Amino acid sequence: MKTAKLVYRPVGLVFGLAGGFLARAAFNRIWKWAGHDDEAPGAMDEERTWREILLAAALQGAVFTVVKTAVDRAGATSVRRLTGTWPS
Repeated sequence: MKTAKLVYRPVGLVFGLAGGFLARAAFNRIWKWAGHDDEAPGAMDEERTWREILLAAALQGAVFTVVKTAVDRAGATSVRRLTGTWPS
């Protein structure tokens, strides 16, 4: 196994956890900024409309995907700086 891959594993794990927390915080802030309740609705939230539930799901998916991509890219770039090779 390449050195870059071995170095990337713990870095990727830490970055992934941090990214999850960051994505959740970003989504909550965006949801509140958009003028919605403090908590986004879940799929089984009976009092919420289909529109609100699907909007929340789409927004949450977009935020998590963007954050995950940014975190993965930052982790790979960091490993390249440390090892000189891209972790592929």
